[in-house]
Amino acid sequence: MRLIPSALGCLLFHVFAFCFQAQVTIQSPPNFTQHVREQSQVTDQLSRRLIRTYQLYSRTSGKHVQVLSNKKINAMAEDGDAHAKLIVETDTFGSRVRIKGAETGYYICMNKKGKLIGKKNGRGKDCVFTEIVLENNYTALQNVKYEGWYMAFTRKGRPRRGSKTRQHQREVHFMKRLPKGHQTTEPHRHFEFINYPFSRRSKRTRYSSSS
Repeated sequence: MRLIPSALGCLLFHVFAFCFQAQVTIQSPPNFTQHVREQSQVTDQLSRRLIRTYQLYSRTSGKHVQVLSNKKINAMAEDGDAHAKLIVETDTFGSRVRIKGAETGYYICMNKKGKLIGKKNGRGKDCVFTEIVLENNYTALQNVKYEGWYMAFTRKGRPRRGSKTRQHQREVHFMKRLPKGHQTTEPHRHFEFINYPFSRRSKRTRYSSSS
């Protein structure tokens, strides 16, 4: 008769422990949003980088952003212009990118006065922009080093200083477009990967799966 109370107590203890563990699990989910936010602030040196090619159509000028050989940047290019073809490199696994002219190789950067300039070396944060998809389906490009400053152009296609820009302004709204003829000539090469390290194990796995 003495074993019944002890067995019942043991059972109650295990039930309590299980309920407590389940409660802790429910109340302490991993904060994935915070993890993404923190990782998006750091340049990713390990993951493979995505390379895209497109044009940036300016909502105000009605033309495309171009990077000229004299390092000047404007939004006066026609569809298909060689200087309007942009190469966009991901900086993190989030939405931070580096943008350079395919024809000139100059990166679009922003100086401390908010002026858009071209640079051969685009490694600095002043050459990194965060892509923000807006409710009207346009894209805004906010500079990473100067938070709150955006890439923007006037109706005449002239660059506007970042210090005078706001996200709701038409001057900062862009639409991504494939270069003229790009879709028909290279239908399967819109994206490319670089800096992808293969370990010995991954090579063996790849070869064994193909054989």
